Amino acid sequence: MVTNHLTRRLAAVAHDFGQPAMIWQAVAFLGSLALAWLVARYLRGRIDARRRTAGRAPGPGALSLNRALFPLVGGVFMWVAETAFDELMPTSLLQLALVPLFGIGLIYILFFVARRVFARDGHTHAWLSIVEKFVSIVVWIAMALTVLGIQRDVLVWLDSVQFRVANARLTLLSVVSGALWICVTLVVAMWLGSVLEERLMRARSLDANLRVVLSRVGRALLIFAAVLIGLSLVGIDVTVLGVFGGALGVGLGFGLQKIASNYVSGFIILLDRSLRLGDAINVGGLQGVVTQIRTRYTVVRGLDGNETLIPNEKLITDVVQNQSSYLTRGYAKVAVQVAYTSDVEQAMALLADAATGVERVLEDPAPTPYLVGFGADGIDLELGFWIADAAKGTASVRSAVNRNIWRLFVAHGISIPFPQREVRVIGLPDAIAPAAGAHGPAAERQRQDA
Repeated sequence: MVTNHLTRRLAAVAHDFGQPAMIWQAVAFLGSLALAWLVARYLRGRIDARRRTAGRAPGPGALSLNRALFPLVGGVFMWVAETAFDELMPTSLLQLALVPLFGIGLIYILFFVARRVFARDGHTHAWLSIVEKFVSIVVWIAMALTVLGIQRDVLVWLDSVQFRVANARLTLLSVVSGALWICVTLVVAMWLGSVLEERLMRARSLDANLRVVLSRVGRALLIFAAVLIGLSLVGIDVTVLGVFGGALGVGLGFGLQKIASNYVSGFIILLDRSLRLGDAINVGGLQGVVTQIRTRYTVVRGLDGNETLIPNEKLITDVVQNQSSYLTRGYAKVAVQVAYTSDVEQAMALLADAATGVERVLEDPAPTPYLVGFGADGIDLELGFWIADAAKGTASVRSAVNRNIWRLFVAHGISIPFPQREVRVIGLPDAIAPAAGAHGPAAERQRQDA
């Protein structure tokens, strides 16, 4: 059967080669491809121009979209030509060319959607290559079946394979089509969610936390709706899932309390706006800047550049110092010790001068020195000062201030003490007999003196 259909199609194409209709089909074929190339080139230029005008870099899937333009536009022109010539002459060549053009265009369109879903923020998800291979295999099989003309026979055979699951009668066709529909609806929902998130993140009129909340809720609702639509298309009664979903929810509630708590805490953080993107925080000894607030965890970039994932529940239950909640400035201190023989008043004045003029050190309020105590080796002094952009850290500023302190102290003769210990032995006899059997020059001199 397959051989007969393929033979008939090839025979029709071969028969057309001997007729004037083949010349018109060849002209329509080449003309459609030429027009498609020109239109695709024009559309690529328009897309790139709009992207450059908006100041945006090429997003994920941009290359796949550019590659999809030529076969899709060519398929449209080919279909128009085939429809126009169908009543006048045979169109076997044009009909055969429609299949690979639309098939390849569909592959690149699905690649574009997959990359928008699984390759966001510069990170490629491991599922991307699997999805692309699966899409390619399915579409190429569909194209092969269409060219061979046996797609209807395959569908009838799939529908004839029946089996039972509990009390439900299923066919292989319903299972395959259901799986494909659910995959398609989920991928489309995730793509729409990513588009919604991009639009919301560009809406500067909305608060940053509100944008994150709306994008998370919108994505969850789209995925939930996609699952329901996919199940409905398969023929499964979604109302039956209500009881099962309730029981499953209770079980998951007990088994996944920590995960659920982190999700709820994430929405609380976003809604009450206690933390915002860009805030400098200190939690559990970790100091850094909030770069992402996810539904399960928050990403904090430390002063050393490393990123730490903090569960949202920890940010709700633990004490968190938000250093950006009032001002962007921060307070830093430098401790130093001077000798008791040094001029303390001069040393304190030099401390204030050491911080003056250092980059990011604020002049108002001015740097203030303090005498904080009297140590065993010297007098303890401390310099306090305010700095701008505390989120950038204080290590570089304190290092610059310490270098100025050392230079000024050396120039003005201010001594920085170091620990000195003096050992006194009281009640030592005037002469100590050398140990019995001792040898060496010292022992020999002791014997001569004795």
